[in-house]
Amino acid sequence: MSSPATVASVFFIGYFLLINGSYLAINVAALVQLRDHLDRQGYEPVGNRTGNPFVPGVAVVVPAYNEAAVIVDSVRSMRSLEYPNYDTIVVNDGSTDGTLEALIDAFDLERVGDGSPFDLPCQPVRAIYRQPERDLIVIDKENGGKADALNAGLYYTDQPLFCAVDADSLIEHGALYDVVEPFLERPTETVATGGAVRLANGCTFRNGMVDRIDLPTNRLVRFQAAEYLRAFLSGRIGLSRLGSLLVISGAFGVFRTDALREIGGYDTTSITEDMEIVVRLHRHLIDQGRAYDVTFLPRPVVWTEVPESRAVLSRQRRRWFRGLLDTLVKHRGAIGRRRYGVVGLFALPYFLIIEMGGRLIEGLGYLLIPLLFLTGYLDVTFFLAFMLAAAGLGALLSAVAVLIEVLTYRRYDDPKTVAVLLGYGLVEAVWYRPWKALQAWRGLIEYVRGDRSWGEMTRVGFDLE
Repeated sequence: MSSPATVASVFFIGYFLLINGSYLAINVAALVQLRDHLDRQGYEPVGNRTGNPFVPGVAVVVPAYNEAAVIVDSVRSMRSLEYPNYDTIVVNDGSTDGTLEALIDAFDLERVGDGSPFDLPCQPVRAIYRQPERDLIVIDKENGGKADALNAGLYYTDQPLFCAVDADSLIEHGALYDVVEPFLERPTETVATGGAVRLANGCTFRNGMVDRIDLPTNRLVRFQAAEYLRAFLSGRIGLSRLGSLLVISGAFGVFRTDALREIGGYDTTSITEDMEIVVRLHRHLIDQGRAYDVTFLPRPVVWTEVPESRAVLSRQRRRWFRGLLDTLVKHRGAIGRRRYGVVGLFALPYFLIIEMGGRLIEGLGYLLIPLLFLTGYLDVTFFLAFMLAAAGLGALLSAVAVLIEVLTYRRYDDPKTVAVLLGYGLVEAVWYRPWKALQAWRGLIEYVRGDRSWGEMTRVGFDLE
């Protein structure tokens, strides 16, 4: 075996061990955090929690662009939440597919005037609509992108808490109270919380709530189901435990309204606004010397539709990677800085070295190591070591995530479904992870070329009974 091949193989094996070793450490932190969550849940307060007069008001803001296939079902779900004090604000961001008309017809909306009664830092508002009972507001505005639509809701509401929810998502009945609970327990420190995202594909919903949980036969969706379990039940719980949570999913996150306004709202130049605003919030609060909490909660769940075709999933993952690059570039001044504590010394370097660099190095490894082996430049020992580092540890982490699901929240309680999730988590290194690594490289090339586009996300709609 030639020296360059030896160096290359050792480098890739070492990097894969670093990536999966980091994930393993975060898994250990997640297990500790989960134990604490489960211990606390054993002491539920007596009585009807919705009768608590001290729960803060929440504005549930739904940005919608060409969401006619799902928007009515999503809003119906939000209107039936178990929470005593919340508004539902849908921001129609210049849709061209009948999203606004679907809302008007389904909820008998009444137009209450042209434009907004006060200036909003977003693209021009064409009209405000309300339901006669006044528990649903629709802001119809010119197209400005998701961040711009979120800013319209952020500056329109007078509620102390701001909840961002994707239009293709259904919140579980009691999830809003669960995700708000830290604001009751630590009202002065808590500034942001996020809930878990599960796949709506294959599930059946009744009256805006999940009725039957299942997986579709689509293999791409099944890979994503295993991936989401690992990301939320291991990754974000562990990062939250370590004080390093930099992403609160745009599908379901709650923030103090005044905190977001202090930093100027969402960045309309960002294509992954959910990560960028959390990083900026961290930096702002650290610069001010304020004690604060940004927390992930595994119990509250939102069900969301994920792509069922490779073309749509590819556009989504390329955008996510471009957004990761963009956020790291914008906040490069905090990377490695002691003044930003664990965020500067661990969280941002982790996303730079593991989440960004790791995907690119992983892609090269999947290409070069098998090529070196097939051309005789790499012996069997190094090749097997690479496969163990690339596939073995990744499969172990997927198995741990499925085990956590079985032992804790049990949204997937059918043994056959659990077996399917375990199987897809074990074999994803054969095709799915290499394919995702390829999308990362494509995303990098697009970013270098200046591509900041969002990309069309095709919706199928929910399975309702």
